[in-house]
Amino acid sequence: MNLGPTELVVIFLIILLIFGGAKLPKLAKSLGEAKREFEKTVDDDDPAPRKAVEAPPLSRDEELRQREEAVRRREEELRRSGGDSA
Repeated sequence: MNLGPTELVVIFLIILLIFGGAKLPKLAKSLGEAKREFEKTVDDDDPAPRKAVEAPPLSRDEELRQREEAVRRREEELRRSGGDSA
């Protein structure tokens, strides 16, 4: 998108009419803060997510099924390894 000086002046005048002269500094400040926060979040080098999303709690039957499956997998591992050591 290529905006020339005439288009920028027209856009500025429309914004001035919509928000009024008194609100423009507050609007510019809030836009600047939002831009800084966005860039800070995007440029953040922390690979870990900020907040882990937790899975919904399992029903009792589902929890029991998962535990039984884990026991079966462990028994199979022990059979393949040839011993009963834990």
